[in-house]
Amino acid sequence: MSAAAPVRAWRERDGRLLRLRLDRPKANVLDAAMIAALDAAFAVAVPEGPAPRSDGQPALRAILLDAEGPHFSFGASVEEHLPATCAAMLGDFHALLLRMLELPVPILAVVKGQCLGGGLELASAAHLVFAAPDAKLGQPEIVLGVFAPAASCLLPERIGPSAAADLLLSGRSIDGAEAHRLGLACAVSADPEAAALAWFDAHLAPRSAVSLGFAVRAAREGMLPEVKRRIAAVEKLYLEGLMTTRDANEGLNAFIAKRQPVWEHV
Repeated sequence: MSAAAPVRAWRERDGRLLRLRLDRPKANVLDAAMIAALDAAFAVAVPEGPAPRSDGQPALRAILLDAEGPHFSFGASVEEHLPATCAAMLGDFHALLLRMLELPVPILAVVKGQCLGGGLELASAAHLVFAAPDAKLGQPEIVLGVFAPAASCLLPERIGPSAAADLLLSGRSIDGAEAHRLGLACAVSADPEAAALAWFDAHLAPRSAVSLGFAVRAAREGMLPEVKRRIAAVEKLYLEGLMTTRDANEGLNAFIAKRQPVWEHV
């Protein structure tokens, strides 16, 4: 990919590790261009799973996803949540997340700074999250009068229904230590990128790529069909239910206009 693309991709560790980096700092907003670039990067990099490829590239042991700048991502574009574009945006974003969930390669996410909304949904689709102690992870959608469709499906799987409900209904953010306590992050480090690379070197680099692929599939075999069903259901609920309400549109427009929303509860 060119340097101007919203996502940078390269290989390191003798080609065994694919690096994907969100590259629109400081916010790294997940707009249509960013979503399309990420989807293309995953599709092109792993067209045949983890095994050695016909183009001579080494077999992948993992993908490491991180972000340029001080923040992982402020989340999805609020403007693209408006009625004219939200159906296309949600469809594309959910297709990306499902591609990640089905990929037969371990995905490690490195989170620094703010990891909010769609940013946390993106990180939650990874297998392991390495977080900085002062990272801020949250689903603030409810503050805007909407809800987080993918997080409503992914967070209960990762941290249980009660902890997920806390984040989804309050809109509050948690730091790296609380994310680790809840099981959302597997490790907390002042240098989460170095921690993720060290984990890769110790636990993934020496392994069989094809065996890792089967292990990844086995680990998600039970949850994947249900998550796919639920994402389709909550996407419909969002588009055909929530977005027909006055308050959802008021909340989004108020955020864009930088004013306080006025709720009418309809």
